[in-house]
Amino acid sequence: MTSFMYYIALFIVLLLIVLFGGHYFLYFSVVRFFAISGILKKVLLVSIVFLSVSFIFALLLAQLNEGFLVKVFYFISSFWLSFLFYFILAAAAVWLIFWAGKIFDLNVNFSFWAVIFFISAFSVSLYGIWNAFNLQVRDITVDIPNLPSVWENKRIVQISDLHLGLIYREALMKNLVEKINFIKPEIVVITGDLFDSMDGQFDFLPEWLNKIQAEKGIYFVTGNHETYLGVNEVFSVLEKTKITVLRDEVVDLDGLKLIGIDYPDRSENKDVIAVLNSLRKDFFNQPNILLYHSPVFINQFKEAGINLQLSGHTHGGQIFPMNLIAKFIYKGYSYGFHQIGDYALYATSGAGTWGPTMRIGTHSEIVVITIK
Repeated sequence: MTSFMYYIALFIVLLLIVLFGGHYFLYFSVVRFFAISGILKKVLLVSIVFLSVSFIFALLLAQLNEGFLVKVFYFISSFWLSFLFYFILAAAAVWLIFWAGKIFDLNVNFSFWAVIFFISAFSVSLYGIWNAFNLQVRDITVDIPNLPSVWENKRIVQISDLHLGLIYREALMKNLVEKINFIKPEIVVITGDLFDSMDGQFDFLPEWLNKIQAEKGIYFVTGNHETYLGVNEVFSVLEKTKITVLRDEVVDLDGLKLIGIDYPDRSENKDVIAVLNSLRKDFFNQPNILLYHSPVFINQFKEAGINLQLSGHTHGGQIFPMNLIAKFIYKGYSYGFHQIGDYALYATSGAGTWGPTMRIGTHSEIVVITIK
């Protein structure tokens, strides 16, 4: 077994453990709160067992077939994950009330509080699903030292983390193209995870990417999901478009240096900083923008002379409270604009989602960057 397959197998096992645990907790809680018994309890147990494996099963099926029924099954399992997370939080909240009642000797109607919290969880989840598809445009302005006059007040559009596959397809691309072409940017940059990690039918994609209008071009760097899908398959799709793929290289755009670094494949031991330093002679002390999928290596990139780093990857945490956890893991750089001297970072929350098709506490976005 290759190291990559080992990680995939380990991921599936851990995900199954989490899903089984979460579903069993929900099942146990619902049975307890509503005093369910008899045949209804058995039906609920069978349903919970099926739902606990549905997302993994849908992922595996999608690798083999993308027929209508598979797509419907994948949609249902993905949307169920959206509800599951907040149903579990609702159940946990009711158990807190239960133990508070025990401690303070209170007479608590668990069924009443369970109904309140589960209805709230259902409502929040519905909002989160709607919010995931409500694509917003975020505007920021960035000062880049020694910027050539030809670039003064020009606009760059950044898109990231579309996760095109079974859920995000033509509708998202149509929305993106319309918004981007209305903005009329100088360049468009795609900072990874354009594709999801499953084998998708991407025949629709080149046509839509070629509809994007950007005077000085469209530039792309890989993300982790491109490495899962396979970069060769990704490039076989992109070679049918006008996109320029930047693979550990620098391009000169009228005096502005655009740097693109590949996301490391799990099978390689890539030293990203060494790659950047090998390119340093081509951008040092010149106005530059770095495209790198993940908002990491902040201090190293700053010391290397990067003016603006554009990243994605984190989805901003995607759902509460994961947005707070992501902020902690990425040391405050999981989302938004950050300025440190002549170095700046924008980490976008991205245009798509992964796992639960929902956003709570974050937004799907494209970013318009005006440089000065």
